[in-house]
Amino acid sequence: MVCYNCGCHLSEHNFCTACRVDVGMYKKIMALSNRFYNEGLEKAGIRDLTGAISSLKQSLKFNKNNIEARNLLGLVYYELGEVISALREWVISKNLMPEKNIADGYIKMIQSNQSKLDTINQTIKKYNQALNYCRQGNLDIAVIQLKKVLSLNSRFVRAHQLLALLYMEGNEWEKARRELNKCIKIDAKNTSTLRYLKEVEGMLTAEEGVRLQPRKKELVAKEAVTYQSGNELIIQPIGAKEPRGVPTLFNMGIGIVVGLAVAWFLVLPARLQSTQAAIDTQLRTISEQSDAKTATITGMEQQIQDLEEEKRSLQEKLNSYVGKDGTLQAMDKLLSAANTFLAQQGDVIAVSEFLDGINIQEMGASASPAFITLYQTLTQRVGPELATTYYDKGYSAYKQENYQEAVVYLEKAYQYDTANGDALFYLANSYRATNSIEQAKEAYVKVINEFPDTIKANKSQVYLAEINNGN
Repeated sequence: MVCYNCGCHLSEHNFCTACRVDVGMYKKIMALSNRFYNEGLEKAGIRDLTGAISSLKQSLKFNKNNIEARNLLGLVYYELGEVISALREWVISKNLMPEKNIADGYIKMIQSNQSKLDTINQTIKKYNQALNYCRQGNLDIAVIQLKKVLSLNSRFVRAHQLLALLYMEGNEWEKARRELNKCIKIDAKNTSTLRYLKEVEGMLTAEEGVRLQPRKKELVAKEAVTYQSGNELIIQPIGAKEPRGVPTLFNMGIGIVVGLAVAWFLVLPARLQSTQAAIDTQLRTISEQSDAKTATITGMEQQIQDLEEEKRSLQEKLNSYVGKDGTLQAMDKLLSAANTFLAQQGDVIAVSEFLDGINIQEMGASASPAFITLYQTLTQRVGPELATTYYDKGYSAYKQENYQEAVVYLEKAYQYDTANGDALFYLANSYRATNSIEQAKEAYVKVINEFPDTIKANKSQVYLAEINNGN
């Protein structure tokens, strides 16, 4: 034991030999914590898990840093099927003592198994759903739900207890006893379990007493012979002499006929009605189970649909960042253009190869202000020279009637210098020559609107009219 003030090891004295602080009460508190821990350990050893939880909680009240008590409390919770409570205790223990703590192994054991985590989540959800069904009065559906919970986690004591209560509500005492006995095997001295079991045993004992009463009649039947004579039941002691002769046979025949008639008209319809009622009950139960499964399937299908939609949305966002023309690709091209401009002064063509792959309009809101500023700065620095270079190449290709190549260069010339009306006019002519009629019409309209009262605007009007007239 170490001093809470200075951390030195304490001696048998009631004061710290290092810092002289009084540690008498501190030692008593630590001793109480250890005492309750040992008590909890003993109770856990005999499967009194409820008592162990109570003792271990008392231990932690006196010393919240008692790592052994907290780890054991987590193990007891885990044994009861309370996995979330167990994880909570182990996480607290891990935070109190990060190094050389066995709780780290317990946490990794659960978290490393994704299917086990999914099972735990499903167990909690289904148990809470069963509680809701109970509050709503849907007890049959709650029973079905609890059976699913126990199929996922057979050691979940609270689920066994709730299922036993539902069986008790439905007067299914034998089933309730089976569930409570399962609880006893897990937690031998759980107060709630023992109270429920006492009530169940009392009801079963009463039922067995009722069933034993008909046995008195059986004893009477063993000491006497009975037979039907007409509508009367004749009871004759075994020692008595049986009547002999024709009258006896005649009376027995009448008794048999009457007995068959009674069975046909009274017993058989009642038996049929009872069988039909049992069939109706079974059909109703199956229908309720089917409705519950249908509701569950519908809910799961909706969840799958929502997840698919969310996945599609996230994929679209991801593509916008890392796709062929996404934000990350555009940033990479812009940085490459800036690096080329700084490293190769005067080589504007090399810079343009990166700038041409960036479309500010398509990027929209994903383009940051810093990105736009750098793009505009580079464009302003290399734009005029690029415009001139591309115009010269485009016009040369246009004069040689190489219109496909002219389109490529003249588009870039106009992109970097929108005031170059000649580039736009020759681009429109190149579109027309390559049968790109719609693009040619758009380019002629731009020439007319942006460069009015010029020769190229007048020619554009003539060419546009020829296109519209089919010439």
